[in-house]
Amino acid sequence: MRTTFRSLVNFNYRLWAAGALVSNIGTWMQRTAQDWIVLTQLTQHDATSVGIVMSLQFGPQFLLLPLTGYAADRFDRRRLLVFTQSAMGLLALGLGILTLTGAVHLWQVYLFAFLLGCVTAFDAPTRQSFVAELVGDAHLSNAVALNSTSFNAARMIGPAVAGVLIAIIGSGWVFVLNALSFAAVLAALAFLRPAEFHARVATGGKGRGVADGMRHVWGRPDLRAVLVMFFLIGTFGINFPIYISSMSVSVFHVGAGQFGLLTSAMAVGSVTGALLAAGREKPRMALLLGAALAFGLALMIAAAMPTYRLFAVALFFVGLATQTFTTTAHSAAQLWSDPSLRGRVIALVLAVSAGSTPLGAPLIGFIADTLGPRWSLVAGASSGFFAAAVGVLAFVRQRRGAIAAAA
Repeated sequence: MRTTFRSLVNFNYRLWAAGALVSNIGTWMQRTAQDWIVLTQLTQHDATSVGIVMSLQFGPQFLLLPLTGYAADRFDRRRLLVFTQSAMGLLALGLGILTLTGAVHLWQVYLFAFLLGCVTAFDAPTRQSFVAELVGDAHLSNAVALNSTSFNAARMIGPAVAGVLIAIIGSGWVFVLNALSFAAVLAALAFLRPAEFHARVATGGKGRGVADGMRHVWGRPDLRAVLVMFFLIGTFGINFPIYISSMSVSVFHVGAGQFGLLTSAMAVGSVTGALLAAGREKPRMALLLGAALAFGLALMIAAAMPTYRLFAVALFFVGLATQTFTTTAHSAAQLWSDPSLRGRVIALVLAVSAGSTPLGAPLIGFIADTLGPRWSLVAGASSGFFAAAVGVLAFVRQRRGAIAAAA
């Protein structure tokens, strides 16, 4: 247990993690409410529209890649996070006001999703690389896993709470509550102890552009494999709002409360995967390829589940496999890369994983609308199998290199 939660000994990280948990719960509440109003209020159960929202929300991570990683490496990360977290809170408040007044339209949800994606593109690599300043490299892998635990504990709580609140007070108030939740992160940032920060590696004139991060990743077979695997699973596999919303509405015909519980069921598996990852010292390529294979198998099983309850059980294993893969990949991207290029490498990985959603989400949504929701899960499962094949090749090359070095 001490090994699993060792990063919490650090005051700064403990404060940051507490604020992030509150904000993450609000974020998942908003995501659930956003998908629900698009699917049930603004369209006639149109999964393609949910896919478009996802594309607009995650696409900027790819479009703004030349700027986001550079900003995370060059500017004061604490100040940058104050700006991004404040902006996300204001966007949530704006969407909440539109929804409460009955003035919300689909194009406005698209616009807010895009603006939120632009802010998140700067926030995500900064937030992840900021962890190294809080705990140092010695506990970095553990802190990344605990961040994932917090994020997925929020995914376990947020959608379930959102489902109840949507039924009682409506989606608009859910957006407002998310806006208020950002105050927790801003308070945590205000009370951190700068004297206890770990020194960040200075970025000299040589590493000034995103091209340096790209060359660094592409010149490393292990990092290159992480990038390709993340592209495959991020593009076609991690489209959970489409899977869960379309299965809830079109296959099982359940309400908002049960819809939220499905996301929570997957989050239980994600929390389990994140806690298991927190107990590991270092990321390994063998674990990465095994998690990709398990992801594909879990989605295939979920696609075949005949009842709501069995589908919820299958989602637990989807969450477990997904979190094992993503946590291991994020830890590998940070620990296997040059510290002076860490922000750019993280931005590149995030851009490829989340930014590839504009390519895959509309396609997965189209498959759900035309062939049925179950076939969209099958399409997502295939990405796990292809990613596992990439991992096998990287693992074999890695083993050969180790044998040659030993010889």
